[in-house]
Amino acid sequence: MTAAEVTVVGTGAFAREHLLALRDVPRLRVRWVAGSDLARAEELARLVGARATTDVDAAVGDPAVDAVDVVNATPGHAPVTIAAGRAGKHVHVDKPAALTLRDLDAMVTATAGTSLMVGQTVRFQPAMARLGAAVRAGRIGDPRLLHITWYTGHAWPGGWRSWQLDPDRSGGHPVHNGTHIVDAATWLLGSAPTEVFARGMRTFSPDMDSPDSFHVQLRTADGALATLELCYALRRRGDMLRRVVLVGTEGTLRHSTEAEPGLSSDAATPAPLSLEGALRSQLDHWADVVTGAAEPVVHTAEVRAALAGALAAQRSLVTGRRVHVTEIEGDPVLGAQAPVEEVL
Repeated sequence: MTAAEVTVVGTGAFAREHLLALRDVPRLRVRWVAGSDLARAEELARLVGARATTDVDAAVGDPAVDAVDVVNATPGHAPVTIAAGRAGKHVHVDKPAALTLRDLDAMVTATAGTSLMVGQTVRFQPAMARLGAAVRAGRIGDPRLLHITWYTGHAWPGGWRSWQLDPDRSGGHPVHNGTHIVDAATWLLGSAPTEVFARGMRTFSPDMDSPDSFHVQLRTADGALATLELCYALRRRGDMLRRVVLVGTEGTLRHSTEAEPGLSSDAATPAPLSLEGALRSQLDHWADVVTGAAEPVVHTAEVRAALAGALAAQRSLVTGRRVHVTEIEGDPVLGAQAPVEEVL
């Protein structure tokens, strides 16, 4: 079977991760790497034997291209996705899919004739995939209570670029990174967020402009509750601690990275087994979508619900009050962060 031709839009660190994963998906072949930095695009294109360009429109509209993988900065997700959809391309877009629900709705409309898959990578992590399968199999009955603690080494003073620290461009921490954990809650509980309260803290990186950590209390449409704790500022990139407890009417599911074997040091920190291979699995599934073998397992209605919850968490972080998700319909991202809690 002939491989589908793909344009990758983006030249950052995560675009590189996508290209390395795409090398292991034989049903997809990268034709173009497109971005604003030609030297960086050329460097990344060499990883997969592709061509490099700064003409994003031409690379997206190339008649030989079947699909577009959108992994540029978040403000560029909507315009590239809409252009690709209108050009008849299948689209995979990194999370958060957009900065407003209005933009996401436009992206869904533009790709109605092909497909749109949002890269909610957490669902493809082996441990989380097993949790989701157990829920769908009815092992705990009706999910009612979820607690996720997720600490990882990623953000520190100087560790993020300026756009990631600017809520107007990234959506704020609850949107930029929190979409992962809010999507996990939406997916595992099987119900959309309706009310959110968030509190931000500078725990490990007190000099950052944005809180490196936050807590979210979330209520869903069917009355389930979630407590979500997310910190992206452990000492080393690659450090990770995650615990999940999901309580249902007929049982409880648990997962913790603490139970995983392995050694780590400053020189070598292997990925936890619960995360290993997630991006490769995600893009392999996208290959099924592009070639017509499957529908996306990440449904856009779920993506919209999670994005609404994350945007509500950002509004709560700024205003200091509980927010109902209906308040953020059509609203832009709130900008300046409110004063965060004292350093813990």
